[in-house]
Amino acid sequence: MQESDRQESDTGLRARLVDAGVDLVTREGAQALTLREIARRAGVSHGAPRRYFPTHLELLSAIARRGFDELAKRATAAAVVGDGTVSPRAELTALGRAYLEFALSNRGMYELMFRHDLLASGHLGLRDTSLPLFGRLVDLVARARPGADARLVAGALWANLHGIAQLWGWGSLQLATGSDDFVPLLHSTLDAHLGQEGE
Repeated sequence: MQESDRQESDTGLRARLVDAGVDLVTREGAQALTLREIARRAGVSHGAPRRYFPTHLELLSAIARRGFDELAKRATAAAVVGDGTVSPRAELTALGRAYLEFALSNRGMYELMFRHDLLASGHLGLRDTSLPLFGRLVDLVARARPGADARLVAGALWANLHGIAQLWGWGSLQLATGSDDFVPLLHSTLDAHLGQEGE
Protein backbone atom coordinates (compact mmCIF):
# COMPACT_ATOMS: atom_id res chain seq x y z
CA MET A 1 0.00 0.00 0.00
CA GLN A 2 1.40 3.40 -0.98
CA GLU A 3 1.74 6.10 1.67
CA SER A 4 -1.01 8.25 0.09
CA ASP A 5 -3.38 5.24 0.10
CA ARG A 6 -2.53 4.53 3.74
CA GLN A 7 -3.20 8.15 4.72
CA GLU A 8 -6.52 8.11 2.88
CA SER A 9 -7.39 4.80 4.56
CA ASP A 10 -6.41 6.22 7.99
CA THR A 11 -8.51 9.34 7.39
CA GLY A 12 -11.44 7.17 6.31
CA LEU A 13 -11.26 4.95 9.38
CA ARG A 14 -10.90 7.95 11.69
CA ALA A 15 -14.04 9.50 10.13
CA ARG A 16 -15.86 6.15 10.36
CA LEU A 17 -15.14 5.98 14.10
CA VAL A 18 -16.48 9.51 14.59
CA ASP A 19 -19.52 8.71 12.41
CA ALA A 20 -20.22 5.63 14.53
CA GLY A 21 -19.93 7.74 17.69
CA VAL A 22 -22.28 10.41 16.31
CA ASP A 23 -24.84 7.74 15.41
CA LEU A 24 -24.49 6.11 18.83
CA VAL A 25 -24.88 9.34 20.81
CA THR A 26 -27.89 10.27 18.66
CA ARG A 27 -29.63 6.94 19.22
CA GLU A 28 -28.61 6.04 22.77
CA GLY A 29 -27.18 9.11 24.48
CA ALA A 30 -23.79 10.17 25.78
CA GLN A 31 -23.58 7.38 28.38
CA ALA A 32 -23.41 4.79 25.55
CA LEU A 33 -20.15 6.19 24.12
CA THR A 34 -17.66 3.52 25.11
CA LEU A 35 -14.59 2.83 22.98
CA ARG A 36 -15.62 -0.80 22.63
CA GLU A 37 -19.13 0.02 21.37
CA ILE A 38 -17.92 2.70 18.96
CA ALA A 39 -15.35 0.23 17.57
CA ARG A 40 -18.00 -2.48 17.21
CA ARG A 41 -20.33 -0.17 15.30
CA ALA A 42 -17.48 1.00 13.09
CA GLY A 43 -16.66 -2.64 12.32
CA VAL A 44 -13.13 -2.62 13.76
CA SER A 45 -11.36 -4.31 16.66
CA HIS A 46 -11.90 -2.77 20.08
CA GLY A 47 -8.27 -1.62 20.13
CA ALA A 48 -8.42 0.17 16.77
CA PRO A 49 -9.74 3.52 18.06
CA ARG A 50 -6.56 3.95 20.16
CA ARG A 51 -4.55 4.18 16.94
CA TYR A 52 -6.40 7.35 15.93
CA PHE A 53 -7.53 8.66 19.31
CA PRO A 54 -4.95 7.96 22.04
CA THR A 55 -7.51 8.70 24.75
CA HIS A 56 -11.24 8.23 25.10
CA LEU A 57 -11.49 11.99 25.71
CA GLU A 58 -10.04 12.74 22.28
CA LEU A 59 -12.59 10.52 20.55
CA LEU A 60 -15.43 12.10 22.55
CA SER A 61 -14.08 15.54 21.63
CA ALA A 62 -14.09 14.65 17.93
CA ILE A 63 -17.70 13.50 18.21
CA ALA A 64 -18.69 16.64 20.15
CA ARG A 65 -17.01 18.81 17.53
CA ARG A 66 -19.52 17.48 14.99
CA GLY A 67 -22.27 18.71 17.29
CA PHE A 68 -20.73 22.18 17.59
CA ASP A 69 -20.33 22.32 13.81
CA GLU A 70 -24.01 21.46 13.36
CA LEU A 71 -25.10 24.00 15.98
CA ALA A 72 -22.98 26.66 14.25
CA LYS A 73 -24.64 25.85 10.92
CA ARG A 74 -28.08 26.17 12.47
CA ALA A 75 -27.14 29.43 14.16
CA THR A 76 -25.89 30.80 10.83
CA ALA A 77 -29.05 29.64 9.04
CA ALA A 78 -31.16 31.31 11.75
CA ALA A 79 -29.42 34.66 11.28
CA VAL A 80 -32.05 37.18 10.34
CA VAL A 81 -31.02 38.68 7.04
CA GLY A 82 -32.62 41.97 6.22
CA ASP A 83 -31.97 45.48 5.00
CA GLY A 84 -30.19 46.54 8.16
CA THR A 85 -33.39 47.35 10.03
CA VAL A 86 -33.69 43.98 11.80
CA SER A 87 -33.41 44.53 15.53
CA PRO A 88 -30.83 42.74 17.70
CA ARG A 89 -33.83 41.44 19.68
CA ALA A 90 -35.22 39.71 16.57
CA GLU A 91 -31.79 38.20 15.91
CA LEU A 92 -31.53 37.02 19.52
CA THR A 93 -34.98 35.45 19.26
CA ALA A 94 -33.98 33.55 16.11
CA LEU A 95 -30.68 32.47 17.65
CA GLY A 96 -32.36 31.35 20.89
CA ARG A 97 -34.95 29.36 18.98
CA ALA A 98 -32.27 27.65 16.87
CA TYR A 99 -30.33 26.79 20.03
CA LEU A 100 -33.36 25.30 21.78
CA GLU A 101 -34.47 23.36 18.69
CA PHE A 102 -30.98 21.90 18.34
CA ALA A 103 -30.81 20.96 22.02
CA LEU A 104 -34.22 19.30 22.00
CA SER A 105 -33.74 17.40 18.75
CA ASN A 106 -30.19 16.24 19.58
CA ARG A 107 -30.36 15.52 23.30
CA GLY A 108 -27.50 13.03 23.48
CA MET A 109 -25.17 15.19 21.43
CA TYR A 110 -26.18 18.31 23.35
CA GLU A 111 -25.36 16.59 26.65
CA LEU A 112 -21.97 15.49 25.31
CA MET A 113 -21.09 18.91 23.89
CA PHE A 114 -21.28 20.72 27.20
CA ARG A 115 -19.37 18.23 29.33
CA HIS A 116 -16.90 20.32 31.28
CA ASP A 117 -14.08 17.80 30.93
CA LEU A 118 -14.22 18.04 27.13
CA LEU A 119 -14.35 21.81 27.01
CA ALA A 120 -11.75 22.33 29.74
CA SER A 121 -9.32 19.84 28.20
CA GLY A 122 -8.85 21.90 25.04
CA HIS A 123 -8.90 18.72 22.92
CA LEU A 124 -9.47 19.33 19.20
CA GLY A 125 -10.17 23.01 19.76
CA LEU A 126 -13.70 22.64 21.10
CA ARG A 127 -13.40 26.03 22.79
CA ASP A 128 -12.37 27.49 19.42
CA THR A 129 -15.62 26.11 18.01
CA SER A 130 -17.92 27.05 20.88
CA LEU A 131 -16.59 30.48 21.84
CA PRO A 132 -17.47 32.20 18.53
CA LEU A 133 -21.11 31.22 19.13
CA PHE A 134 -20.95 32.84 22.55
CA GLY A 135 -19.19 35.83 21.00
CA ARG A 136 -22.11 36.31 18.65
CA LEU A 137 -24.49 36.20 21.60
CA VAL A 138 -22.40 38.83 23.43
CA ASP A 139 -22.41 41.09 20.35
CA LEU A 140 -26.19 40.89 19.98
CA VAL A 141 -26.74 41.54 23.70
CA ALA A 142 -24.42 44.58 23.50
CA ARG A 143 -26.52 45.96 20.65
CA ALA A 144 -29.81 45.17 22.40
CA ARG A 145 -28.72 46.57 25.81
CA PRO A 146 -26.14 49.30 25.30
CA GLY A 147 -24.31 50.11 28.51
CA ALA A 148 -24.88 46.70 30.11
CA ASP A 149 -22.07 44.25 30.80
CA ALA A 150 -22.84 42.31 27.63
CA ARG A 151 -20.65 39.31 28.51
CA LEU A 152 -22.35 38.90 31.89
CA VAL A 153 -25.86 39.32 30.49
CA ALA A 154 -25.08 36.93 27.62
CA GLY A 155 -23.80 34.38 30.14
CA ALA A 156 -26.99 34.64 32.18
CA LEU A 157 -29.10 34.41 29.02
CA TRP A 158 -27.21 31.33 27.84
CA ALA A 159 -27.58 29.70 31.27
CA ASN A 160 -31.32 30.39 31.11
CA LEU A 161 -31.60 28.86 27.63
CA HIS A 162 -29.60 25.84 28.77
CA GLY A 163 -31.96 25.41 31.71
CA ILE A 164 -35.00 25.60 29.43
CA ALA A 165 -33.45 22.98 27.15
CA GLN A 166 -32.72 20.62 30.05
CA LEU A 167 -36.04 21.04 31.85
CA TRP A 168 -38.06 20.89 28.62
CA GLY A 169 -36.20 17.76 27.57
CA TRP A 170 -37.12 16.12 30.87
CA GLY A 171 -40.78 17.19 30.54
CA SER A 172 -40.64 19.29 33.72
CA LEU A 173 -41.46 22.67 32.18
CA GLN A 174 -44.44 21.33 30.23
CA LEU A 175 -45.82 19.97 33.50
CA ALA A 176 -45.11 23.14 35.46
CA THR A 177 -46.36 25.62 32.85
CA GLY A 178 -49.11 23.58 31.22
CA SER A 179 -47.61 24.56 27.86
CA ASP A 180 -46.61 22.41 24.91
CA ASP A 181 -44.56 25.17 23.25
CA PHE A 182 -41.23 26.52 24.51
CA VAL A 183 -41.41 29.74 22.46
CA PRO A 184 -43.30 31.74 25.15
CA LEU A 185 -40.54 30.73 27.60
CA LEU A 186 -37.95 32.01 25.14
CA HIS A 187 -39.75 35.36 24.90
CA SER A 188 -40.08 35.58 28.67
CA THR A 189 -36.36 34.83 29.05
CA LEU A 190 -35.44 37.57 26.61
CA ASP A 191 -37.73 39.99 28.46
CA ALA A 192 -36.04 39.10 31.74
CA HIS A 193 -32.54 39.75 30.41
CA LEU A 194 -33.15 42.52 27.90
CA GLY A 195 -36.28 44.26 29.16
CA GLN A 196 -39.70 44.24 27.52
CA GLU A 197 -39.55 44.58 23.76
CA GLY A 198 -40.06 48.18 22.69
CA GLU A 199 -39.04 49.67 26.04
